[in-house]
Amino acid sequence: MDPQTLRERITLIESHRESLVQLLEKPDLGTLRIDVNQALEELDDLIEEFKLTFPEGTGTN
Repeated sequence: MDPQTLRERITLIESHRESLVQLLEKPDLGTLRIDVNQALEELDDLIEEFKLTFPEGTGTN
C-alpha cells in the first residue's frame, strides 16, 4: 500500500475517533467502558506511530 493511501485511511480513522469519545461519555456503558477506553488508547497510539513513520511533507504526495 502506498503512503498516500495510508494517509487517506488514517484521516478517515481519525474522523471516526470522536464516535468512540461520545460512546465513552454514555453513563450506561457499564463494563464496555473498559473496551471503549482501550480502543481509544490503541487508536491514539496507531495515529501517533503513523505520524512518526510518515511525517507531513516527506514528499509522498
